[in-house]
Amino acid sequence: MTDTGTYDGAGERWDDSFDVAVVGYGYAGAIAAIEASDAGSSVLLLEKMPDPGGISICSGGNVRTADDADEALAYLKETAAGTTPDDVLAVLAQGMTEVPAYFERLAKASGAGVARREAPGNYPFPGIDTFAYYYIDSVPEFDPAARYPHVNSYLPIHRAAGVRLFKVMEDNIEQRDIAVWLESPARRLLTGKDGSVRGVIVDTPSGTRRIRARQGVVLASGGFEANQEMQRQWWQEKPVLTAAFLGSTGDGIRMAQAVGADLWHMWLFHGTYGFRHPDPDYPYGIRMKRLPDWVPGRPPRADVKMPWIVVDQNGRRYMNEYPPYLQDTSHRNMATYDPQTQRYPRIPSWIVLDDEGRGTYPLCSPTFNDRGLSFEYTPENLRALEDRIVRQAGTIEEVAREIGADSTVLESTVSRWNALVEDGQDADHGRPPPSMLPIRTPPFHFAPVWPICSNTHGGPVHDAKQRVIDAYGEPIPRLYAAGELGGVFGHLYLAGGNMAECFIGGWISGREAGSLERWE
Repeated sequence: MTDTGTYDGAGERWDDSFDVAVVGYGYAGAIAAIEASDAGSSVLLLEKMPDPGGISICSGGNVRTADDADEALAYLKETAAGTTPDDVLAVLAQGMTEVPAYFERLAKASGAGVARREAPGNYPFPGIDTFAYYYIDSVPEFDPAARYPHVNSYLPIHRAAGVRLFKVMEDNIEQRDIAVWLESPARRLLTGKDGSVRGVIVDTPSGTRRIRARQGVVLASGGFEANQEMQRQWWQEKPVLTAAFLGSTGDGIRMAQAVGADLWHMWLFHGTYGFRHPDPDYPYGIRMKRLPDWVPGRPPRADVKMPWIVVDQNGRRYMNEYPPYLQDTSHRNMATYDPQTQRYPRIPSWIVLDDEGRGTYPLCSPTFNDRGLSFEYTPENLRALEDRIVRQAGTIEEVAREIGADSTVLESTVSRWNALVEDGQDADHGRPPPSMLPIRTPPFHFAPVWPICSNTHGGPVHDAKQRVIDAYGEPIPRLYAAGELGGVFGHLYLAGGNMAECFIGGWISGREAGSLERWE
């Protein structure tokens, strides 16, 4: 769609022209593109990587829904801890009640089956029981391993709803007249004399192009999980390993900043602890096995066993290894800095377990969206990988020597742990009693563990219409953000909440941009 107009004030010609440009082809970008197209706009969907999906396709595919918007809002306000305006949270809460009907509509493009699963919130806040999950449980004639060989979800790929949901997204995109450009990273936003966003500079395989966006630009390019420099500037703990996707390098954050955007929630990331791959060229950390969540104040699951404890570099246990939402906050205890030794004595930490515990289940769960990697998800392959990570020793004293800890300290730690197991209560850190297993049977197994970032929450501030807000509290005209890019969670995460943000923020931003008068 070559245009003969010029960029106002600069006298330079546009290379292509669309009504709405969407940056990032994950769930949020796909939904924004679908809604803008359905509003009658011509849409360009940009993706920097050779394959679409972003970090979205690596997810479990469970989109958070709610039965009651008021109850959902009460819960969300607690998770934000005053860092997100109520009207922004209210839109998300209301949207969660609308997700099921929207899901049904999207699923028709693939003839997909939709399912609901009851799932309360992760913490004992007001409104905890209003929530559930919606997910795609079947897609006819769909082989995920053949369609997405470059994706390895935290569940075996043939069972992961994340890839099924993305197949539904692609089918919906293909049914519409939406231009999709892969390997085409957006570099900068272009603005008019009035400060409104008028377009975007894109590096394509055939060269750099100036794209006019006559109605608006939606940034849906994810967070900064793979940008170590941004992490060093914003996070206390160092280093943090990324999981799943190398494309999330904060591009949308920088582009929004360049046109005046304010930022929020930059300190917060959704994470856990896990392993560093034994191959130094492997670009991702490996999360620990995903265990079922539990809610404080409610009976813990009796069927969940955790065979390890976590100790610092001195051999001392310092945390509840199985907090209510293991994949969200378990890394936070590792952030302590020791000013006497000028180091982080808990990065890395060490897991310690015995031989009986080592056979409980596979310990790790590789996850990625990367065409340069492959992993056949079998018990044999998992064990072979873990055998390269997890070491063993005949005695606890030998373990201490291997990890550089005082043997007296580590032996005391393990002895204390076994006594707590005998008592049936973790009086030190409050770990759920059913999860506790002793560490008695040699050989003993141990491995270093690090903070792992699953995804970030920080980015440009947005209002209830998904408009990006500047440092003075004013919307930047014709600029929107959706999904993980500047998520609403500012204190604790709600499982499936980013997925809900992708859908709700995606449909709001797409509709809003598609409703604007064309600036030409």
